[in-house]
Amino acid sequence: MSAKITLKTSHIYLDNELIQPIFGDIHYAYVTYVEEQSKVLITPVSSQWFVKMYKPTQFLLKSRNLKGDKTLAIREILIDNDLDMTDRDLDYEIIEKTNLIKVSIS
Repeated sequence: MSAKITLKTSHIYLDNELIQPIFGDIHYAYVTYVEEQSKVLITPVSSQWFVKMYKPTQFLLKSRNLKGDKTLAIREILIDNDLDMTDRDLDYEIIEKTNLIKVSIS
């Protein structure tokens, strides 16, 4: 995987190569933490099924640079769930069929 996802200062950094095929021109994401899996789930706000399955929070995808990399400020999720806030690379899985990014946060 050349594209990567990192946690830096309570923000999830997403490479443009991941963002473009999943989010396209959408600037907001639904994000939720699933404790049983220790994963943060990220999907575009256009994913209606996600709202029915989870009680997600809507976040702005902030632009980081001209390449198109984006960040999500997930500090409240980290604090609410007492998660490790150490800056690090994160493992992830992409479910293309449902435009879902599963990020391992444990």
